[in-house]
Amino acid sequence: MTQTPAKTTAAMEATEDSPPGPGPRPADDLGLELVPGKPPILRITEAVAPAHLSEWFGERKSRLEAALLEHGAVLIRGLGVGDAASLGTIAGQLSTTGMQEREAFARRRTLAGPVVSSLEWPSDQPMCMHHELSYGLTFPRLLTIGCFTAPSSGGATGLADAEAVLDALPESVVRRFTEHGWSLLRSYNDLVGMTWQEAFGVTDRAAAEAHCRVNGTTYAWQPDGGLRTEQRRSAVLRHPLTGRRVWFNQIAFLNEWTMDPAVREYLVMQFGGLGLPFNTRYGDGSPLDAETIETINAVYEAATLREPWQPGDVLLVDNIRMAHSREPYEGQRDVGMVLGAPTSLADCSPTHPSFTAAS
Repeated sequence: MTQTPAKTTAAMEATEDSPPGPGPRPADDLGLELVPGKPPILRITEAVAPAHLSEWFGERKSRLEAALLEHGAVLIRGLGVGDAASLGTIAGQLSTTGMQEREAFARRRTLAGPVVSSLEWPSDQPMCMHHELSYGLTFPRLLTIGCFTAPSSGGATGLADAEAVLDALPESVVRRFTEHGWSLLRSYNDLVGMTWQEAFGVTDRAAAEAHCRVNGTTYAWQPDGGLRTEQRRSAVLRHPLTGRRVWFNQIAFLNEWTMDPAVREYLVMQFGGLGLPFNTRYGDGSPLDAETIETINAVYEAATLREPWQPGDVLLVDNIRMAHSREPYEGQRDVGMVLGAPTSLADCSPTHPSFTAAS
């Protein structure tokens, strides 16, 4: 089906004072390069020693924060950040508070301090657009992502402006999700994905039940010892700093119709339609159809900004403003991330306040 192309960020909209042509143009005193189809890029031409990274970021902190508010993301190229310790230093300058991930849908490795690896996801499969922990009551506002080893091909971290995505989605889709929100259904087992012990960071049922109650999640234990959960959240929020509405969720990424058809068929055969490791629905419990998911993914694709990773790159992402993805790749890809600036769902004007508290 044909979709109206989504707008990209304000960083990519030409003005009357812009020079003609598609080439890069500086934007503000940071000298960001703004090129259609790419995230804003800050190129560093003078080497910064690892011992001076903290000072370098400290001197530019306010300008980087302003750029993130304006553009949603900034790719810093040329710093040569080659390890997790250096990335952790940078993240500490930008956000004094990190957060520990709970209810992850795939495994990560702890690299150093608050730095974790990217999700363990098959390299030949795309990781579709999503916002980190958008199904939680607390989620990071700032992602600090570093590339230590770039793949030989592919593997870009795509970005999509959640304001533009919201504007480009059909009104009927936005209206229904605004009215009802969305639900995430998970079936934890010992065969596919995370176990409930890994996801919740606990080892006994009572602690898992307590976690669910605190986070407004309904739960049911299965005869085989597995756990099924459901949590209802708002699909549209307001950014806590700008007040602008954004499409903030993982409705399409975690839905069965985004899966590879062969994978979906296998999982349904193994676990049944209600036993998929994860799936999404409308907040009123109604199932989602393939056409709606296709529409959402098409709008994301039209809005996607991408730039291949280079070793030493650092990508700063406003996790509420920008969705991100990971494209298939070949070769070794070593990328670290820090989840920073924890933000409460209740501070983002959710459509329904009842979605923000335990029932």
